[in-house]
Amino acid sequence: MQSLNLPPYKAGLSKKNGKMYIYDPFRRKDVTLTPEEWVRQHFINFLVTEKSYPPELIANEVCIDVNSTSKRCDTVIYDKYLKPLVIVEYKAPEVVITEDVFEQISRYNSALRVPYLIVSNGLTHYCCYMDYNEMKCIFLENIPDYGILDI
Repeated sequence: MQSLNLPPYKAGLSKKNGKMYIYDPFRRKDVTLTPEEWVRQHFINFLVTEKSYPPELIANEVCIDVNSTSKRCDTVIYDKYLKPLVIVEYKAPEVVITEDVFEQISRYNSALRVPYLIVSNGLTHYCCYMDYNEMKCIFLENIPDYGILDI
C-alpha cells in the first residue's frame, strides 16, 4: 500500500483465501484492505495518537438516513454526551479531493448537523468548521485536537 501523509501505523494485516485484510479495532474485525480502508485506519490512528480523540467516541461505517435513503458515514466522532461532533470522509490516495467530495459529506451532514467536517485521501486533509449562525463553512489550517473542539 501507498505511503501516506500521516504518522506511521503498524496495521494488523492478514491474508485469507488470497485476499488481504486489515484489522479495524473500532469495528473489532478484519475488513477488506482497500486503498480507502488503508487511509481510514491510518487517519484514525493519527486522531487517537496525535490529536487525543477518545477511541470510545469513534465509530466507523455509521448508517444514517439522508432524504429517505440509507447512507454510511465513513467515520463519526461523538462528544462526551454521544452527540455527533465530527464526520470524516475518506478517499483513496489517488482520488483528488474535489467539490464533489465536499458535496457528499455535506449531504451526510444534512442529517447529523455536526460542527466539524474532515475529508482526507491520506495525502491531503481538509477540516472545516460549520458556523450555523452565520451559515458558512470555515476551513481550518489544521485538524484540531479533540480537547479544543467546540463541545
